[in-house]
Amino acid sequence: MALYPKRLIGIALGVALLLLIPLVAMQFTPDVQWTGADFLAAGLLLSGLGLSLDLVWHRIKTTGYRLAIGCLVLVVFVLVWLELAVGIFGTPFAGQ
Repeated sequence: MALYPKRLIGIALGVALLLLIPLVAMQFTPDVQWTGADFLAAGLLLSGLGLSLDLVWHRIKTTGYRLAIGCLVLVVFVLVWLELAVGIFGTPFAGQ
């Protein structure tokens, strides 16, 4: 099953809208200071999340498996995001 252009456009628009939040916040407060690398990392993570969930939704037919794998994808996303943001595991990729 190929990824339909409408779904791909929806994922891309969702990622773009989510990335607008820190971009707008940077205009109003000095507390938000994202660099290009931050936007790139967030864009890649959010795109990967959207594409992974789309894959799970359209390839897994059993509701229980779909829910379990979808939750696993979300947990991995949150753990990677937290590691990049605050370094909960202390890897060299950790944030400040």
